[in-house]
Amino acid sequence: MPRLTPVLAVPALALALLATACSQSTTNSAGPQATSTVAQATGKRPAPFDQGTVKVALVRQSGAGDYFEQWGNGAKAQAKALGIDLAVYDAQADNAKQATDLNSAINSGARAIIVDHGFPATVAPLIDQAVAKGITVVTYDVDTTNPKVITTEQDDADIATAAIGALSAAIGKNAPVGYVNVAGYAPLDRRDAVWQKAVGDNGWTQAFKVGKVTDSTTTDNVPLISAALTQHGEVKGIFAPYDELAKGATLAVQNKHLEGSVKVVGADISNADIQAITAANSPWVATAGTDPSAVGAAVVRTAALQLAGQLSKSTVQFPAVAVTRDLLVSKQIQNLDQLRAALPALALNQVSAADWIPVVAH
Repeated sequence: MPRLTPVLAVPALALALLATACSQSTTNSAGPQATSTVAQATGKRPAPFDQGTVKVALVRQSGAGDYFEQWGNGAKAQAKALGIDLAVYDAQADNAKQATDLNSAINSGARAIIVDHGFPATVAPLIDQAVAKGITVVTYDVDTTNPKVITTEQDDADIATAAIGALSAAIGKNAPVGYVNVAGYAPLDRRDAVWQKAVGDNGWTQAFKVGKVTDSTTTDNVPLISAALTQHGEVKGIFAPYDELAKGATLAVQNKHLEGSVKVVGADISNADIQAITAANSPWVATAGTDPSAVGAAVVRTAALQLAGQLSKSTVQFPAVAVTRDLLVSKQIQNLDQLRAALPALALNQVSAADWIPVVAH
């Protein structure tokens, strides 16, 4: 773990975020784990699901972090309910390893491959190989030009618009702002396009841009953001359009004792995010996103429908909701289960559904 800027007293929020960041690659999440429930399927299973176990590979650029752990849990639960033998490959943010993993998946005998994130230069040639071999390929938040690939994604423009709207409400117009993002990731690039326009529309001055994605994204970004805040203490808000980046920004603001003057807005939502946002004196005032467990499950259902020849479109998009600190605190929401109850729009039970699919809900 990188050395953080020392502080005289470590606030409770900082301790919570440090605990989350240091355990990024574990399966434990802040707050209680969601319980999966499976809706009864009423229809007859089509081929190949009527012939026993179906082999599917899930190739991930990284499964680290609370959001992606829950995404993976949703995918695994839905695969189990469908009788899918799901082989999971996690490259841990190593692009060369993801290429090796994808090649292994191609040669594993899988009927379908789900590619979860990844740089186009790394995964696109291998995706083309998989398609050429007759393997069904479903991507999640990956840019691909192959017309035979099924694309799934969050509505990243919607996520960014909702989050930036919350930032505008918090700091107003004509303010200096900081930006924490990384180029080359499809969802972050789509969110960046919205940000670039919003800066001009709001009359903001972007004082700095920093950021990197690693297997310990939160902790590795704290020193970068802390240094930027040292140079640009005038900023009033920070936009970090990925929750691990937002947690790093929150820690950095805490380290610099700027929580009273700098507001953080992120993207994505998880149990750990809710704990960080609702902590006393948290500078993280809003986020926007989808339920990661529900999305992971819906991606697997999408692959199943395509294998059965029943998917009627080549792109499946998951709508986002905005979540503010005021909402979470006022309704005493402490975890995703409680947030799902307060915001039913998070449920994706009707997305990529069929009467023969036992839909997993969380």
